[in-house]
Amino acid sequence: MEVTNDNSCSWINDLNPRTNIKSLLSNDECDWLIIGAGYTGLSAARKLAQINSNLKIILADAQLAGEGASGRNSGYLVDTTLNDGFTSNKELQNYKKKADIYSLGIDVVKKFIKEHQVDCDWNESGKYFASSKIQDKKILENFSSTLSKLGFEHSLLGNKELSEKLGTSFYNIGLYTKGGILLHPGKLVRAMVDALPANVILYENSCLLNWSKNKDFIFCNFKNGKIKTKNIIFATNGFLKSLGIKSNYNFPITLTASMTRRLSDKEFKSIGEPKEWGVLPVRPMGATIRMTKDRRILIRNTAEVNNPFVMSNSTLKKRSLNQKIGIQKRFPQLPNDIIKSSWSGIVSRTRNSSQIFEKIDSNIFAAGCYNGSGIGVGTLFGEQIALKAINESTNEIKTIEARNKPTWLPPQPFLNLGIKTRLVYERLRAKSEI
Repeated sequence: MEVTNDNSCSWINDLNPRTNIKSLLSNDECDWLIIGAGYTGLSAARKLAQINSNLKIILADAQLAGEGASGRNSGYLVDTTLNDGFTSNKELQNYKKKADIYSLGIDVVKKFIKEHQVDCDWNESGKYFASSKIQDKKILENFSSTLSKLGFEHSLLGNKELSEKLGTSFYNIGLYTKGGILLHPGKLVRAMVDALPANVILYENSCLLNWSKNKDFIFCNFKNGKIKTKNIIFATNGFLKSLGIKSNYNFPITLTASMTRRLSDKEFKSIGEPKEWGVLPVRPMGATIRMTKDRRILIRNTAEVNNPFVMSNSTLKKRSLNQKIGIQKRFPQLPNDIIKSSWSGIVSRTRNSSQIFEKIDSNIFAAGCYNGSGIGVGTLFGEQIALKAINESTNEIKTIEARNKPTWLPPQPFLNLGIKTRLVYERLRAKSEI
C-alpha cells in the first residue's frame, strides 16, 4: 500500500524543492537494497558505499527521501528521555544502556555535520521537561536522582524561572538538562540525501508491495517494477510491521503537529523575547513544544492508533484544533489564528521502548523502532547495521547489542485494544498538559 502524506510540514516546506527525483519504472538488480530513505536508510547506504565503491546499492522509499518521519519530527537530538515508551525505566543500568546509545547518536550526527559542513540550525541549548501540575514535582525529583547518579548536568526549576526562560507562565515545575540539542530536521535529512555517494541509486515514490526470499536472493515487487538483490536492509521504522519485519515486536503510532507563522517583533516582545528552547512533557501524552530559532512555535500533542499510510485533511484539521488550544493555553496574548501549518507523521514503538537492530536471516537485516528519538539513534543504527551486515565488529555495535531487546507483543485484536486503552488513560492523565 502506498504512503500518502500531507504536504504541509513546515520543516519540509522550508527547503527548496528537489528536481533530481527518479522512481523505479522497470526491473533492476543490485548487491544491496535498502528500503526506507530516512535517517537510518540514508546512513546505511552512505556507509556501505563508502566502504566499497564497487558495490551497486539501491535505496528505495515509498515517498520522497527524508520527507517521512525524519523530516517531520520535532527536531530534538536527545541525550536523555523521560517518556520514550509505555514502560518507565526504573533500573539504573538499563537507563544507562539507553543513554549510552543516545550519546553515540549525538556523536555520529556531529561527525556528519562537521564532515559535510551542514547548516541545520544546530543549537546546543539543552531541553526542558516541564508540567503545569505541581504534583509532578515528585516525578522530576526521581528523574533528577537518576540523572545525578549517571552524571548528567541538570537543574530543577520553578514557575518563575521557567516563565523567564520560556516566555509562558503555564509551567509550574520543570527540569532542565544541558546535553540536549535542537535542530532543523528537514535541513539535516536533506543534507544526508545530498551526501549520497555516486554508487547509490535512489528510487523515490517507489512503494515496496511485497518481498520474498528464494535461495540466496531476495525478490522485491514494487508498484512499477521489481528488484532482485543479494542483500537487503529494512529501515522503514514505523512501517516495519507492515512489511512483516519483527511484526510481533513493534507497532506504529500516528502523531500530528502544528507550527505557527513567524512571530512579529511586537508578539515576540510580548512573551519576553526568549532564546530558542524546547520542552518535552512530564506526562506521556502531554505536549512537546518548541520556540524555534526564527521565532516560530511548534507543538505536538496528539498520538493515536491510526492508519499509518494516510491521514485525511479533515482528520488533520480536527487534530490541529488540539494544537491551537495548546498554544492558547501557553500564550493567551498571541492571536488565535497564528498556526500556519499542520502535519502528521509516524513513529514506531515497542512494548519496552527498546529498538530493533538485528540480522533476520543470512542476508536480511533490519533497524528501527526508535520510540521518538530517531535523529541520533536512527543515524547511528543506520551506519552500524551496515557494518553488522558485512560482518564488521565495532564498539558501537557492542553498545547497541547490550541494550534490552524488544519484548513480544500480544496478537490482534488484543494489541490495538491494549494500545488504545493505554493512550486513552494517558490522555486523561495529561488532559491539562495538552
